[in-house]
Amino acid sequence: MCGITGLVTPGDKDPASIERMTELLRHRGPDSSGIWRSEKAHLGHRRLSILDLSSAGAQPMRQNGQVLVYNGEVYNFGELRQELSGEFQSQTDSEVVLRCFREFGPDCLGKLHGMFAFAVWDEATEELFLARDRFGIKPLYYRFTDGGIAFASEAAPLLELGRPEIDVSALRDYLVYGYVPTPKTPWKGIFKLPAAHFLRWKSGDHTIERYWRLEARQNGIDRLQAVEELDVLVEQAVRESSVSDVPLGLFLSGGVDSGAIASYSAKSILAFTLRPPETHRDESDAATALCGHLGLKHHVVNGKSIDLPAAVDAIVSAFDEPFGDSAGLSVWLLSRAISEHVKVALSGEGGDEIFYGYRWHGRAMTEPSSRLAGVLSKLLPALTKPARSYERRSLEGIERYAAFACTFTLAQLNRLLGPVFGSTAQPQDDLLWHFRKYWREDLPLQQRVQWADFHTYLPDDLLTKVDRASMAWSLEVRPPFLDHRLVEFSTSLDAHLHRDPATDKSKMLLRSIIEPKLPDGYLNRPKRGFNLAIRRWVSEHSDLWKEALNRLQTHGFIRLSHITDFTNDQVWSLLILDRWLARNMPSY
Repeated sequence: MCGITGLVTPGDKDPASIERMTELLRHRGPDSSGIWRSEKAHLGHRRLSILDLSSAGAQPMRQNGQVLVYNGEVYNFGELRQELSGEFQSQTDSEVVLRCFREFGPDCLGKLHGMFAFAVWDEATEELFLARDRFGIKPLYYRFTDGGIAFASEAAPLLELGRPEIDVSALRDYLVYGYVPTPKTPWKGIFKLPAAHFLRWKSGDHTIERYWRLEARQNGIDRLQAVEELDVLVEQAVRESSVSDVPLGLFLSGGVDSGAIASYSAKSILAFTLRPPETHRDESDAATALCGHLGLKHHVVNGKSIDLPAAVDAIVSAFDEPFGDSAGLSVWLLSRAISEHVKVALSGEGGDEIFYGYRWHGRAMTEPSSRLAGVLSKLLPALTKPARSYERRSLEGIERYAAFACTFTLAQLNRLLGPVFGSTAQPQDDLLWHFRKYWREDLPLQQRVQWADFHTYLPDDLLTKVDRASMAWSLEVRPPFLDHRLVEFSTSLDAHLHRDPATDKSKMLLRSIIEPKLPDGYLNRPKRGFNLAIRRWVSEHSDLWKEALNRLQTHGFIRLSHITDFTNDQVWSLLILDRWLARNMPSY
């Protein structure tokens, strides 16, 4: 895992720019640094050594007039190596990616299994090629300069080239979704390359194309065959994701997904569980029992002593953009502890998406809407949990989905959003534009919801959360469930095979293949999330909360300065926005 940067521009340029940009990504690659320059292009790389720890794997990597900077892991690089002609200079997947691109061009992307973001500069054609993996596991930002282009693994290096104006519409989107949705960022002119896309730039012109898409199809196989094939695919995904020349760890929450990965992992893996402050969320005992059953070494990380102001600062620093999922703090704390033992860890991201694990994949989304609930929601103060609950039950379709997936409901947003957003609305003034872009009315409801998750919540929230929080501590995290072959198979099955419509029990097929491997009763415990007790901490730091609300109201971002009945993520999202604005908006 690494950090990559690049600057392609005609004319004079600051020769130290690429060094400054690359140094800002030291946390993504503390093991070594490399810079490559030509008359028109500068590329930078920070390396976290995972495969072939020798200097043969150093980047930028140049062969036959093409220069690569690469971030990620391609798990099938060994097989691809056998297909490519000529001798290799290293044992890295990086060299395989470069050779594969030289031989197949953009078609090479369909051959890569894993997670990646990379750039190739062609010295002969003076063309830049950028690409990002199918699900957006690895990030890639870019901005256009005067006649050129710059890119980086995070936004911060691009700000070294000059700070653009803040995009206030992106901050409004942040309050809607809890993140700034792709391709936007909080800065005008800085963009995220979408998952499963590549960008080609030459002589000031560029094109962006999709190279892979998740197909909405049904294969019609029965349950027994589905279980057999799923078993093979999960085992393959975990095995291939475990390729490493350094020790391997595992995020073990105590839930179904990480338990499944643990059950397929080698005995040498080190499991880590976060013990939260609230005993009702603590799954460390169950995780300990599972490790004892499987013969795995287990570490419990104490998350009880947390300095809230310091935690807010740390997350704002780690994420660049405002990011409102409070579970990011949990991942940050756990990653800090894991990084003291290993450089690579597996995690269960994607499991809820492909196995229908969220509430909105079942009865909560499919039950009929209620007019009475709608009346009651309007009688209650909008910014309260009961009003939010009633509003959800009064809606249907994309509006109900948004009421679950967004930080605030539509009614709450109409009450909350301040006047600063009045002149920055989307042209159609549609708060749900990001969801609507991927909402497929032609699909059955459960599959429609799953489709939206895959294209919005998964890349922009879950995968962003894990990447930034783990790489802040130089830890590479791999999600085996996001093997594209496993995803394509699982999403082709009838939703009822995954989620029982009668009992609303989720992940039925996954449970079937792992239950014999796990301790008795392990799968019968309720789902518990990865969030922390933000509201309780705020009650202990009331001045921090009140001052944040006052500043947000004074500057027109919210209408109210006295709010008491918020969820954990609502509180966290406003605290993060306040601190982000203080760091990034001089007039705030």
